[in-house]
Amino acid sequence: MSRRTAAPKITAVPQTYVAGCTRTWSIASAEPDLAYTALEFPECPACPHHVTPDGGPDFCTLRPQSALHPFAALAKFKLPL
Repeated sequence: MSRRTAAPKITAVPQTYVAGCTRTWSIASAEPDLAYTALEFPECPACPHHVTPDGGPDFCTLRPQSALHPFAALAKFKLPL
């Protein structure tokens, strides 16, 4: 019988998360991104960062303020002409 080793514990630390609309929240979390489901601001229904998944509530993704844009790595590519 094998023993499982415990996964390392990730400590939640206070950090600032930012939405696509540039609103920020300071939350203690170790997550790489969060889903904001309240969508309580007047522009939320028409916001280009609003996500409507199949089978779940609508949400906006909050990313740590210090994180690079998800497509930042693509800026390094040079396409041949």
